[in-house]
Amino acid sequence: MTLREVLHAHIPWLTRESTVRDAVDKMDIYQFPALVVVDEDMRPVSVVTEGDLCRVVAKRDSLTSMATDPAYIYGSQEPTTASADTEIGEAFHRMLSSGLTILPVMDDERMAGIVLRVDLMQAMLLDIHSANDSAEEAE
Repeated sequence: MTLREVLHAHIPWLTRESTVRDAVDKMDIYQFPALVVVDEDMRPVSVVTEGDLCRVVAKRDSLTSMATDPAYIYGSQEPTTASADTEIGEAFHRMLSSGLTILPVMDDERMAGIVLRVDLMQAMLLDIHSANDSAEEAE
């Protein structure tokens, strides 16, 4: 099974002009722990996580003082991405070894969607369950 089969295609994203307030609002509305900041060609330039924002708030001691700042400056620049044809197990291990919570998925040099670790865990368990069912039917 590949990332193409499990990715979230209809997801919110941010632009370089999106503010911290925009990021927090979208994270809340869509219940995503992180958002991808894309350029005009839909290529990821940054990934902003809830954790990134919380670490800055802890240092500054004020979320309101950064509400109008561009969100992308607090995220991971040049984020790790994966091809839509990447196997889910490979992507999951890449995410674990890199400490990633979100992985932008690329197709033809454009962001096709994202996957979360839990998406990949669910897909791997579903894949195993399907394989077991097929083996039982063959017997």
